[in-house]
Amino acid sequence: MLAGLGVVAFSLTFPATAWGLESFGPWSLVALRSVLAAVVAGGVLLAARVPLPERRHWAGLAVVGGGVVVGFPLLTTLALQTSTTSHAAVVVGLLPLTTAVLGSLRTGERPSRVFWIAALAGAAVVIAFTVQQSGGALTSGDLYLFGALLVCAAGYTEGGRLARVMPGWQVIGWALVLCLPLAVAGSLVALPLEPVHLTAHGVVGLVWVAAGSTFLGLYVWYRGMAAIGVARASQLQLAQPLLTLVWSFLLLGEELSAAAPVAAVAVLVCIAATQRAGRRAAR
Repeated sequence: MLAGLGVVAFSLTFPATAWGLESFGPWSLVALRSVLAAVVAGGVLLAARVPLPERRHWAGLAVVGGGVVVGFPLLTTLALQTSTTSHAAVVVGLLPLTTAVLGSLRTGERPSRVFWIAALAGAAVVIAFTVQQSGGALTSGDLYLFGALLVCAAGYTEGGRLARVMPGWQVIGWALVLCLPLAVAGSLVALPLEPVHLTAHGVVGLVWVAAGSTFLGLYVWYRGMAAIGVARASQLQLAQPLLTLVWSFLLLGEELSAAAPVAAVAVLVCIAATQRAGRRAAR
């Protein structure tokens, strides 16, 4: 349930980013997002009087920060300047499989053959659907999207590993605090160069990507990954592109393909297969 709540939070990230871009430039939006999320996380860590992590964990926290706090938000925000949120969903269509592969290499998890077959089938369904949804054409933002895929998978994998030795909210909290100096510097440079036109959508989008996606979403996500494993949790994200398409239809007015219900059912079957295979392996 915790990992699933994280997926729901993440599914709102692209529509919220599109809203945020109505008020802020891409560099300003990413920098402000990180600053606000770090302030929230730092306040919680300070209030709870959490001691500094052990030195051996700082490298892993840097990977988390570089992947999910800086790399993924920046690359996807740049991509969304030329891509629709529907097209950008191809990133998270491949993310579950990429995360499962990296998780197996990094943590030593060994999912069953059934798991990998279901994971590959789920990735194929999501990719086919998102490509069909976007008309099959690649955009100039695709390089950003594929880069975002790799750095995010690395951040998820390392965060899931660290969440086994410290609470999930501390993992993302310390990663955000670690990135705060860079975020502040980025804000000071970007804000004077990019015009700001405050709108209700823009402010709500910024607040959500900072507090909802970056802090709360990653908190429950890492707790879920620590409980059921990186590979198994990652496959829940097969539902994320479809949820993003629903939010894009409801919030942004983008068209929703008639194939969406069929893809949704196929993805749910693949998710059920990976979770069942994961439970059997855990026994």
